[in-house]
Amino acid sequence: MEEVLEYVVKAIVENPDKVSIERVETDRGTILELRVDPEDLGRVIGRQGRIAKAIRTVMKAAGSKFGERAMVEIVE
Repeated sequence: MEEVLEYVVKAIVENPDKVSIERVETDRGTILELRVDPEDLGRVIGRQGRIAKAIRTVMKAAGSKFGERAMVEIVE
């Protein structure tokens, strides 16, 4: 799961070496905490959150393929 998110986000940002993902297991599923360079935060979120919503949609589809429920949180 982390590999899919990392691949998608690194294609969007200007500083792909600063992308980090932390996996947190909860009773409701898996939370993937995404951290990027502050300069890339706007690129990851997008206008009115459209890019962030698209990333979450892709991860929801990938989670269903792997049999997991994954939620993406963008952390500053």
